Amino acid sequence: MKRQSSRVPTLIAALAALAVAGYFGWQHFEPEPSLVAPAAAPSAAAPAAPLAPVVPEPSTPAVEHPVEAPVADAAGEPTPLPALAESDEHVSALLSGLLSRKNVLTFLQLDGFVRRAVATVDNLARSQAPMMVWPVNPTPQRFTTQRGENGVETIHPGNSQRYVPLVLMIESVDTAKAVNLYRRLYPLFQQAYEELGFPGRYFNDRLVQVLDHLIATPVPTEQLAVTLVEVKGPIPSTRPWVRYELADPALESLSAGRKMLLRTGPDNQRRLQAKLKDIRQRVAKT
Repeated sequence: MKRQSSRVPTLIAALAALAVAGYFGWQHFEPEPSLVAPAAAPSAAAPAAPLAPVVPEPSTPAVEHPVEAPVADAAGEPTPLPALAESDEHVSALLSGLLSRKNVLTFLQLDGFVRRAVATVDNLARSQAPMMVWPVNPTPQRFTTQRGENGVETIHPGNSQRYVPLVLMIESVDTAKAVNLYRRLYPLFQQAYEELGFPGRYFNDRLVQVLDHLIATPVPTEQLAVTLVEVKGPIPSTRPWVRYELADPALESLSAGRKMLLRTGPDNQRRLQAKLKDIRQRVAKT
């Protein structure tokens, strides 16, 4: 719906697997510079006014959810991680071992995967999660709706079936193994998060925030009404299925991640949230 509908489930599903394994608006943050009040101009009659005290920048927040050390594998010593810019092949191989090569090629965008994953996780709790940085492939088939006798257009119940293959794949992932892989790759995620514009911030803390945000998304009790956004201009729209938004302004104002969960359908949403809860318990102690 509205620029994101046809790819909705892959993103939420990717978060579920990404949160545990690295299976995971670009928001650039820059701290404000210190503020210094200008000094009064010096004169012969009076000494220069003293400078106002410098307002200190906010201190680096304490880490709330430190990532535990990964469990050693049968080989003993962990393999050194490559540089972030050269990590695609290494990450791809590890994900293939966890998810199978077929699933990796079917569902994931492997180029720049770590950076894509970090940006997407951060964006899910924001108003927009730009498609160009998603770490996953589009969901097949088109978003579908139905119109009732009362004239209200709602999401078609069959629309949720598009997301089932990905939900099943996510449910099949061994969460403990996935979390351990996430821990092994964590330095790459942390570096990508700082490069995204959050120096001194801890990526796992942001991940837990986003997980809590998505887990708290209420499950709809009725069909969600939608509205087709009108396109003005001389060029007609040839893809109306990407121009839908939720008719309820309160729902449409939700974060990108919460709206994606809603669009997958109640059953898929419950199943994904159950996986997110399992992940959350393993990446945070509190």
